[in-house]
Amino acid sequence: MADPSPPQLNEQLDNEEVREILKNTTDLRIFILQIEKEFKEVENKSIEDYIAESQNIANLHNQINECDDVLLRMENMLMSFQSVLNNISTEITQLQRKSVSMSLQLTNRQSVKAQLSQFIEDMAMSEDMINIILETPVTERDFITQLNVLNHKLQLVKELSFKESKSTGDVSDVLHKLRLKAMSKIRTYLLEQIYKFRKPMTNYQIPQNAMLKHKFFFEFILSNERHVAQEICSEYIDTMSKIYYSYFKSYSTRLMSLKFEESCTKDDLMGIEDNASKGLFTKTTSLKHKSTIFTIGKRGDILNQQLEAPIIVPHAQLKNRYTFEALFRSEQYALVDNACREYLFVTEFFMVRGTQAQDLFNQIMGKTLTLMIKNLETSIQDCYDTIAMFLCIQLIFRYQLMCHKRCVPALDKYWDSLQTAIWPRFEYVFRMNIQSIHDCDPSKFNKEMGPHYITRRYAEFSSAVVGISEHFPNELVSRLLLELQNEVECFILRMAAIFPTRKEQLIYLINNYDLVLGVLMEHTRDNSKEAEAFREQLNARSGEYVEEILAPHFGGIIQFVKECEHYFEKEQMDELRKQERRSLALVASFSANWKKSLEELNREVLLLFPSLVTGSQLLQLALTSLVQYYHRFNKLLTPNARAQLTNIHVVMVEIKKYKTNF
Repeated sequence: MADPSPPQLNEQLDNEEVREILKNTTDLRIFILQIEKEFKEVENKSIEDYIAESQNIANLHNQINECDDVLLRMENMLMSFQSVLNNISTEITQLQRKSVSMSLQLTNRQSVKAQLSQFIEDMAMSEDMINIILETPVTERDFITQLNVLNHKLQLVKELSFKESKSTGDVSDVLHKLRLKAMSKIRTYLLEQIYKFRKPMTNYQIPQNAMLKHKFFFEFILSNERHVAQEICSEYIDTMSKIYYSYFKSYSTRLMSLKFEESCTKDDLMGIEDNASKGLFTKTTSLKHKSTIFTIGKRGDILNQQLEAPIIVPHAQLKNRYTFEALFRSEQYALVDNACREYLFVTEFFMVRGTQAQDLFNQIMGKTLTLMIKNLETSIQDCYDTIAMFLCIQLIFRYQLMCHKRCVPALDKYWDSLQTAIWPRFEYVFRMNIQSIHDCDPSKFNKEMGPHYITRRYAEFSSAVVGISEHFPNELVSRLLLELQNEVECFILRMAAIFPTRKEQLIYLINNYDLVLGVLMEHTRDNSKEAEAFREQLNARSGEYVEEILAPHFGGIIQFVKECEHYFEKEQMDELRKQERRSLALVASFSANWKKSLEELNREVLLLFPSLVTGSQLLQLALTSLVQYYHRFNKLLTPNARAQLTNIHVVMVEIKKYKTNF
């Protein structure tokens, strides 16, 4: 059970006292009187104590009053302090506001001061600047420095004039006079540099470099007086246009004088006989030059090592003569070098790009390019040298690529015009060569089983064109080569037909196919289409020729193998035994004559083929075929006949004697 709370406890105590009083007192009134008496006594004692302590109480009262006074003064003092602190806080706030305001004013004043200082500096005309602009030569560094300053001031005044600023009135007159003076000096200098181009034998790269060094001059004139800039530009265009035209006209004329006197004509086509154009008064040097018409030789170097070789100097090479493509290369490389440098100069100095640069370049080089195109069109009309024209086309491709690497696209239309002039003539002469072979009459040629000179011409020519076009293949060239190849194959077959025996025909075909294949593999890739076609023809005719030369010596054995081999395959041994008498005769004949036959084969093959390599290969092919037939013949023999047959190892030892090292 929980303990009783304090009120409950007091109530219990009162109840106990009441019970105790009721228990000990019989009359409550008496008890009340007693209590009152006790109260009275306590009251009297309290009064006496109070009277006894009255002095102390009075002193205490006085002290309390004094404390009240002290506390009142303290309160007043604190209130005074609080008022002072409030005033101080207000002053601090005001000071902070003033500080922020003063800081902002200072910042604004500094900003205004900087702008005003810069403005005053930009607008002010110093005596040093005026004296330098007026008196110092334009090539001096100080003049260029002050010219930049002047240009800045002019641009600033121009901007302010649009805003109707009154400050420009104070300096505009001085600036105008300085601008005129500076422009006059610059104009005179630039025109002097341009006029230097006109002096004979002048290396115009020197004045060009001087102009590039001071290219800011033109920028200054262009931004301040456009008609003066146009005057300088027009003067430069007029001067350089005449210089380039004169130079290339003279150079082309003198260059053409170095061409071979005996150039190719329509009588120098591939199918024309060697003596067709040889008259009584033909120069002895013509054939020497004609021999290079269908042969590439070192002419292909013009696309590689000689592509960027120094140009031909006509007056230094008067005793030398050059091919058409060599003269074309020298002329075009001179143009590339000059045109690229000119294009880069005008874009940098005259500050033009894109279409503007192209237009400016055309104004300078247009007459020269037109002249060179017309010269080519004229000279190409009399050209029958197909290799020379094809080399020129390849040079165009390479020089166009070179221009692009130099970031000069300005000559693209020129290169297209050159190709437009050359391609039709190239195709026309190419087809004339094809037609000349088609028109050949085999009966007019000597009956020689060696390679025909027309075949050699084709081999050299085809390998040259294929090798040249590897880097820049062309569909038209491939189509023309295929037509030429088909015509040459037909010609070789027509020429072979004039020989009475198949063996002679095969010898002629092999010699010609071998020649073509050898030349093609020497100058082109082994897997070219032309090489593959003639390799197939050579292999087919070689196999047929082997059968032809083996037949007179071992024809009986070969015929026996071809006729009886199917009996062996079908296991018809009775049929093979019926052929024993025939096989014994063949064995006896072989044993008696095989060594002599091998000697005759060796002598015949090596004599009939001018190429020792070809003859040796054919001989080895024939001997290999003989061994194969001999093995097959051995399988078809009866035991009796096989016992009389010469041992295969003996035959092999003898055959190895004819093995060559070619």
